[in-house]
Amino acid sequence: MKQTLFGKLYFLLFFVLPTVVLAQGTIKGNTTDESGMPLPGVNVVVKGTMNGTTSDFDGIYEIRVNNFPATLVFSYLGYADKEVEVTGTSTLDVALKESATGLDEVVVTGLATSVKRSNSANAVASVSAAELTGRTPPSTLDGALYGKFAGAVVNSNSGAPGGGISVKLRGATSITGNTQPLYIVDGVYIDNSSIAGGLNVVSEAAGQGSDANQDNPSNRIADINPEDIANIEILKGASAAAIYGSRAAAGVVIITTKKGVAGETKFKFSQSTGFSQAIRLFGLRNYSEDRVFDLFYSPSDDPSEDQSSRDAANAQVALFSQAKNSGGLIDYEKEIFGEKGLISITNFSMSGGDEKTRFFSGITYNNENGIVKNTGYEKASIRLNLDHRATDYLKFALSSNYIYSSSDRGFYNNDNTGATIGVGLVSTYPWYDLFPNADGVYPDYALGASNILQTRDQVTNNEKINRVIMGGTANLDIYKAEKSNLELILRGGLDFYQLQTRAIFPKDLQFQKPSNGGRNGVSVQGETINKNYNLSAFLVHNYFTENNLRFRTQAGLTNEFFDRNTDLITATGLVASETNVDQAANTGVDQTRVRQEDAGFFVQEEVNFQDKIIATVGLRGDKSSNNGNANEMAYYPKASLALSLNEFDFWKEDSFWNQLKLRVAYGEAGNFPPSGALFTSYNAFSTDGILGISLIGRRGDSELKSERQKELEFGTDLNFFNGRLGLSATYYIKMVDDLILLASLEPSTGYTQRYVNAGSLRNKGIEISLNTVPVATENFQWDLGVNFFKNASEVTQLDVPAYNTGAFGAGLGSYRLEEGKSATQIVGSYGDELRVIGDGEPDFQMGFSNNLSYKKLQLSFLWQWKQGGDNINLTNLLSDLNGTSADYDDITLDPAGVTPNGKYRPDANADVFVQDASYLRLREIGLYYTLDSENLPNVFGDYVESVKFGLSGSNLINIFDYNSYDPEVSNFGGGTIFTGVEVTPFPSSKRYMFNVAINF
Repeated sequence: MKQTLFGKLYFLLFFVLPTVVLAQGTIKGNTTDESGMPLPGVNVVVKGTMNGTTSDFDGIYEIRVNNFPATLVFSYLGYADKEVEVTGTSTLDVALKESATGLDEVVVTGLATSVKRSNSANAVASVSAAELTGRTPPSTLDGALYGKFAGAVVNSNSGAPGGGISVKLRGATSITGNTQPLYIVDGVYIDNSSIAGGLNVVSEAAGQGSDANQDNPSNRIADINPEDIANIEILKGASAAAIYGSRAAAGVVIITTKKGVAGETKFKFSQSTGFSQAIRLFGLRNYSEDRVFDLFYSPSDDPSEDQSSRDAANAQVALFSQAKNSGGLIDYEKEIFGEKGLISITNFSMSGGDEKTRFFSGITYNNENGIVKNTGYEKASIRLNLDHRATDYLKFALSSNYIYSSSDRGFYNNDNTGATIGVGLVSTYPWYDLFPNADGVYPDYALGASNILQTRDQVTNNEKINRVIMGGTANLDIYKAEKSNLELILRGGLDFYQLQTRAIFPKDLQFQKPSNGGRNGVSVQGETINKNYNLSAFLVHNYFTENNLRFRTQAGLTNEFFDRNTDLITATGLVASETNVDQAANTGVDQTRVRQEDAGFFVQEEVNFQDKIIATVGLRGDKSSNNGNANEMAYYPKASLALSLNEFDFWKEDSFWNQLKLRVAYGEAGNFPPSGALFTSYNAFSTDGILGISLIGRRGDSELKSERQKELEFGTDLNFFNGRLGLSATYYIKMVDDLILLASLEPSTGYTQRYVNAGSLRNKGIEISLNTVPVATENFQWDLGVNFFKNASEVTQLDVPAYNTGAFGAGLGSYRLEEGKSATQIVGSYGDELRVIGDGEPDFQMGFSNNLSYKKLQLSFLWQWKQGGDNINLTNLLSDLNGTSADYDDITLDPAGVTPNGKYRPDANADVFVQDASYLRLREIGLYYTLDSENLPNVFGDYVESVKFGLSGSNLINIFDYNSYDPEVSNFGGGTIFTGVEVTPFPSSKRYMFNVAINF
């Protein structure tokens, strides 16, 4: 209204003061991208003044200029700023180019605000839609993050279809608590749980060495469709993540999905088809009659026992010879893992709208078969995003997503019954025929607990998801003035899903037969109902002074609700071929209910002096029902300062050095105690019909504090040659105090363990990112990105005795928490002493991203290099003990050069199973060609804008010395820092794809 009033006054003064007309007037026009698409919301400012406006939904702007000549500055998210000099009233259309340096892209600084990267004081990583899906379509979202930014260790816990990937930012953040980042999708708090399906009742994996989750479940962030994402921002440390308070100690991943653009409705169809296969197989041991005899013969001083052993060995030699002569030995590893899993990913989307309403909608269908028969992943995702401007001062946004997925994951990893396929495989000899007969009946395997082909073909391990994610935002401009404005932002979000797990072990399985000690059939049904919803309200006030000093104040309230209920019904002793849990001799029920409510506030002040000095201070306050005192407030401060030397007057504008920014930031964040740590739980039991309760052995503590992370970050950002070369470097120190650990108790207390705040942990690290354009000509361009990072952790305080954790004992290699040592050190027993024999922390990691384009041809690829970091490889131990290791007869480990590897390893110290997990991997590669409408036949050219097609793949080249399928493993899933423990996993795979995308 004020601008309109001023316009009328100027119009009247035109007749009174004609001399003024020569010095002022109106500039108007259109703002578009290089392809001519309108850009709504472009900022247009008269340089050196506070006079500005923004373009509307159609990209149209109009601005009054008080004095000519003047310079207009056009700026827009993700595009390079553009300055245009104007000398008088005119129409000026401006096309903006996408930013090549990233200096103009926007990163998060508050719960309701963002800032240009060139002004940010934090090392916030960004991943664009092109980086996520531009090279090759990923199977899951988290699987698309490998190697794309510094500071993240992305690790596949399993190669099973449907995900199972952990993301850890800037090292160890907790020992017993959450180690995964908080995920936010369009303002909605997303659950990323990994929920066990009850397989332990058969595998009994948790009965030895660890009670951690060994059921190999997927993780729920895998549900999010990568094709829907516009960009991802990663707040790696507390200095940036403090705005999310008690849930942000492990970092925050902020995901923004695609929006519609005003204009003609655009359609996109893409189809990707291909196959996957195992990255690596061991192959068969080179058996001979002598080696088979030696494997089964155990000499004895008792002549009768010795003869019996000889007879048994000779019987195996006869079976071996017969199989070898009649048809050859059976490579069961190839039979199990040798499938080429077919892949199909179909996506259709459309977007458009007008000056009032914009929309984006998309549907994606994935259908992927695994490298093992009867495994696979199916997912359908439907999205609708709406943006509506009701008035000039009120706008709404709605994000909605429905997901259905079904994952068949097989039966793998550790077990103590010989039932899983992996454990069964290492004890299966290739001269035994385990295939079913003509009637479909599988023979029992005489030398093992299971017939692995029968297990593969008849066991069911399925996860099904029905999920709805919805988020809404309302923006109300309370007032706008020349030098200040105030905006109210309201947000709400819902994440609701139903997870159904089904594990069926028919009674005719070898290991289920009562005569073999089995349970006569097992059926396990699980259901999880999860409901998260969050509400927030913010006020954002901007104030500008005459000398271009800008203040931005924001304050808000937040409220989050989390409610999860898991029922797990286990039935044993099935009736005939029934699989219903009510058709069984025995039924047991476990229920886990987790409810939590968090409430808090957030205040922040940002001061920007002419883009030269940018300072921010903020405070987050949280209270939670997950605290011993639900009304006690925890406070998390943050502060940062950025100094852009290139903006000062002494800086030469024509210098090759375009940017020199120094930055420092400090922040704190929290990590709640593990579920159930604040109270003592009991188990129910029944004796002769009398109900009772018993202690679980772990005592709760209502005074337990949340873990608190404090991080100090220093960095610099450099830019040269007009954006052709950019460098960012960061050094951080991260402290975790009030570390929550499990301490042992005297049995006389009635308990065995209790949670205590009993330590501190420190991480130090560096992150370096380099982006450059080495070659740029009219027809050819090469873009190169390199990231490097390393982290070192140390337990700086430990108030309980040092202890081993996270594995199966020091005799096989175990993680050990010890004051003054790395949090991920691995120790082994040498007689009566322990020695450090490894560390799970990598020495460093690097990513090399290349994009080469020649006219319409584009080649892009990403290499990832992980140097150092050790695994505990127990697959080697199990195959050695059974005499099936492919390198059993090689002599490469014994320093004396006498003992074969298969005999040397089991008798050696634990360090032989602690192996270097370094690798160099071609993570992604894509070769594409684009046909524009003018290159298409007329019948298509009138309707089709472009057709892009090509070949792509992931994990196609893998270079490592690690003695197993893949260095990326975690028997205990992604919820712990103690990854890298391998026990006969589902192998990782590589993918080959043909892709076509049509825009019309």
